Amino acid sequence: MDAEADPPQNPITRHKCLACYKQYKKKEHLIEHMKTSYHSVHQPRCGVCQKHCKSFESLREHLTGPLPRGICSKIFSQQGCQLCLALFDSPGSLIDHRKICRISAPTCPGTSALPYIDSQFDCQDSSDENHAGEGPGGAVAMDCEMVGGGSDGSLELCARVCLVDEDERLIFHTYVQPEIPVTNYRYDITGLTEEHLRNAMPLKEVREKLLQILHNGESIGKVRLDGGKARLLVGHDLAHDMDCLKMNYPDHMLRDTAKYRPLMKTNLVSHSLKYLTRTYLGYDIQSGTHDPYEDCISVMRLYKRIRSQLHPEEDHGTMTLSNNIVGMPDSWISRELDNLTPDELYAMSRSDYKCWCLDLIPRLSA
Repeated sequence: MDAEADPPQNPITRHKCLACYKQYKKKEHLIEHMKTSYHSVHQPRCGVCQKHCKSFESLREHLTGPLPRGICSKIFSQQGCQLCLALFDSPGSLIDHRKICRISAPTCPGTSALPYIDSQFDCQDSSDENHAGEGPGGAVAMDCEMVGGGSDGSLELCARVCLVDEDERLIFHTYVQPEIPVTNYRYDITGLTEEHLRNAMPLKEVREKLLQILHNGESIGKVRLDGGKARLLVGHDLAHDMDCLKMNYPDHMLRDTAKYRPLMKTNLVSHSLKYLTRTYLGYDIQSGTHDPYEDCISVMRLYKRIRSQLHPEEDHGTMTLSNNIVGMPDSWISRELDNLTPDELYAMSRSDYKCWCLDLIPRLSA
């Protein structure tokens, strides 16, 4: 008599995240993952397999790193842009895109060619979507150069300020008279000497002019509430620049390439502006003396490039029990989330940062 065959084994059920494709044996582990991953349509994603990544750096590693995903790496090497990481359906369209994506470095006038400039520009009447920003004011980019104060020259003192608009027009430039004596001009980096600051504008007056440009005629209360017609301020490590200027501006009006999650390292450490410019724009800056005009244009180009990467609109009406899986009461976890499919869990997940593509929505919907 033949031995009885062993009964078929039940396959192990895996609960898969629809965003990053991680798999879990237990549903509650997937739920915890979704609560802490902040997956959303705004995360960088692979154009081949659609995997979500926390940053452009992790997406680049997925496509071109030491251990890239096989099929994704192969297709991207033939059809992908190394700068913006976009994927194209034909060699011809990729070639045409590369001509636009790789930008030439701006021509820097240097320290002696830029006197005091205050163009008093006005873009309130602009309706061009390229000047979208979060309101009618659009965006301006700022960069400062610092000299040293104190006995050892380690105190950061603002000595030069530059602002450009979204068309890369220089709208404000001045040298700044620090409030305490300069003990180190840091000439190798700044190119500044005592002569540049001899008749420079006092720091208080500089701060007032900057805020006048940024507020764009809007009341302080309105700027703090929702921005109104004030201008977005774009920069790299803006907290440092504003601290040296002793200036305050609402966080929701700042666009900082040093603090924007998709542009940071995978461990949430900031990249330098030099690295970001070379990696995402395709040219080098700060090879010698640092020029705030060059840095302003580069940071504005970087902001506009990231802002232009439009994403699908999030569906806020899919779920009725919560718009955000992270904000759900603990009492709902076992009662409600266990019954949701991976698709429904993903639909509830939200980013923990504001995507810059949302800056275009008011202008496009107007």
